[in-house]
Amino acid sequence: MKWKLTRRFLGSVVTIVVIVGIVNSILLLSLLFYRAMHNFGTDEVSAENFSRTFSQYVELQDNKPMVNEEGLEKLRKNKAWIQFLNTKGEQVAAFYTPDNLQTVYSPIEIVQMYKYKEIDAETTVFVGEAQEFSYFLGVKEQKIGRYVLTYDYAKVFKNFNILLLLFLIVDIIIALVIGFLFGKRLTSPLNLLIEGIQQLRERRFKKMNIPKGVYEDVFHNMNELSAKLDQYEKERDLLDQTREEWISNVSHDMKTPLASIHGYTEWMKDNAADLTPQEMYEYTSIIHRQSIYMKDLLEDLNLTMRLRHQRLPLQFEEVDIVGFIREMTIELLNDAQFGDRKVEFEANVDKATHKVDKKLLKRAILNFIYNALVHNDDNVVVKIQIDRIYPLCLQEQPPCNISKASEFHTQITIVDNGRGIPSKDIEQVFERYYRGTNTASAHGTGLGMAIARDIISAHNGKLDLTSVENKGTTITILL
Repeated sequence: MKWKLTRRFLGSVVTIVVIVGIVNSILLLSLLFYRAMHNFGTDEVSAENFSRTFSQYVELQDNKPMVNEEGLEKLRKNKAWIQFLNTKGEQVAAFYTPDNLQTVYSPIEIVQMYKYKEIDAETTVFVGEAQEFSYFLGVKEQKIGRYVLTYDYAKVFKNFNILLLLFLIVDIIIALVIGFLFGKRLTSPLNLLIEGIQQLRERRFKKMNIPKGVYEDVFHNMNELSAKLDQYEKERDLLDQTREEWISNVSHDMKTPLASIHGYTEWMKDNAADLTPQEMYEYTSIIHRQSIYMKDLLEDLNLTMRLRHQRLPLQFEEVDIVGFIREMTIELLNDAQFGDRKVEFEANVDKATHKVDKKLLKRAILNFIYNALVHNDDNVVVKIQIDRIYPLCLQEQPPCNISKASEFHTQITIVDNGRGIPSKDIEQVFERYYRGTNTASAHGTGLGMAIARDIISAHNGKLDLTSVENKGTTITILL
């Protein structure tokens, strides 16, 4: 592809150069022809025209040619001399001629005088006619020269064709060299662009170096396109990974409840006639409980996957955290299951407003409270406390000037005095199925702590858990 672009560019350059060469040749020949026809000079500066037109200054006196005063002045001005000859080649008059100039010429000597410089190297002799007399007019000027050419038209035309061919060949070679160098420099960015497009096609999103010049904006756009495609590719891989992980989790987590349901239904089908009403009720209750567990498990798996990969849109709204958790505590105590449990609420601030998703945040906090109540004895005491803290004050030496600490956080603390968590298990608390969830238990799907952690992270909050075995557990949420 890159050589194809280079050939196209070279072809255009060579075409232009050939056209220019042909035009230049035509102009050169036209100039030479015009010069041959008009001698490229005026009467005042052309020695040949001066010699041809000198007859106007010649007059006859006693049948002898004489030069008038104006003509003599022209001869002196042009450093010239003139010699008049009769039909026999004998001198009949002369003006300003050199001493060594002969006075009688044979026909061949006249031809020699005209064709070659027989006087000296500085004098050019011209031939003219005036008043029926011939004359030699010599101009002493080194800048003036005359050459007599003898040529054959056929040979001249042949040599001209050869010269024109050589001229065209030289022009083409020069055009190829210059065009190749210039074309390579010009097409190099195009080759890089082609390679970049091939990389995009092969899903290799590599950033290209941006050369200076007319293609700079194109390379900027290519890099932006590459970055966006790379982002889309990563997002697609993440979605594929999420889907595969979700399918794997569902497949794994459904095996136990499905096996239980399948077992009880097979037993009921094979022994329907022998089952008592009490056994039928017990087995159907187990199947119902397992189906509810499967439903809850699917919802929790879906929620934890979407939270973990930030694919769950949160419905934020302004909420007073103090009133929100107070109502949640009252609702919990009104539940018949926990109505006789010891749950305390303490708020050290009157109001703390934050933008939260009420439904998800309620689920996270209730999950922490449920774990404290369910996984401990009935006499456990759970305390919920709300405080306002100033992060800047934590970094300064006391006392802290609260009026200058404009940024504050709301801290929610859930403390219980239960059995606590062994130190070796603390790091696994927020992993799936901590404490080895039993599907026959009514204590949830085992994903609650992981979901609660992801909900707090989705609110840009901080979560901390400390626990001492046989003394209790403290969960701190910072919004």
